[in-house]
Amino acid sequence: MPNFLSDGVELAYLDQGEPARDAVLLIHGFASNLHVNWVDTGWVKTLTVAGYRVVAIDNRGHGASAKPHEVAAYGGPIMAEDARRLLDHLGLHKVHVVGYSMGARIAAFLALSHPQKVRSLVFGGLGANMVRGMAGTGPIAHALEAESIDQVANPTARTFRAFAEQTGSDLKALAACIRSSRDPISVADVGRLTCPVLVAVGEHDVIGGAAPVLAELIPNAASFVIAGRDHMKAVGDRSFKDRVVAHLASMTA
Repeated sequence: MPNFLSDGVELAYLDQGEPARDAVLLIHGFASNLHVNWVDTGWVKTLTVAGYRVVAIDNRGHGASAKPHEVAAYGGPIMAEDARRLLDHLGLHKVHVVGYSMGARIAAFLALSHPQKVRSLVFGGLGANMVRGMAGTGPIAHALEAESIDQVANPTARTFRAFAEQTGSDLKALAACIRSSRDPISVADVGRLTCPVLVAVGEHDVIGGAAPVLAELIPNAASFVIAGRDHMKAVGDRSFKDRVVAHLASMTA
């Protein structure tokens, strides 16, 4: 995969589709990477077939990107600047942005700091808890730092540890990432988002919180409940993809 430097940190990315097409930036979730979140689930194929140029980033600490072990190297605003620098690196001036879970949080920071760069937003896997904050990050960090998954009793933390092992992640880097600033984005801040927004969360997602609750706080937002899905299984859902494609198409209709 190609890479670029973001404030001295080497980050990997994917860029597929015709350069002249409208571009969609994909930002993956915690402990995942662009291949697991977007390629293996069919998102890249779906969006390129729908006529979009697709750009995806391996967030710092993840995938093929550099993996600092310092907590200060992470946080939503810092990772949003990585995304902005990727857009600058590719000469992209305004894009649709789709983020899942942590990626949705990063997308929100990107849109708040650089609204001129963002044409529309999709917050996948993160609803009400964008403004309420994510509870239980301490147990997740401890689970990642444990010598063995057998030492992890907390069910949610154990799920994240298992997923991190499945994706071959650097556990120390992920622990630093989850320990970084995770303060909620304020209600006032999400109220400043002016571009079209779609909030899509699984029906049984207890990690992200309800989609309609967040959508009601954003002036130009709609919500979509991904039927029968939890946080881990919603990302590849066919109805989710179809709803996002419709959301993007509404921008050019």
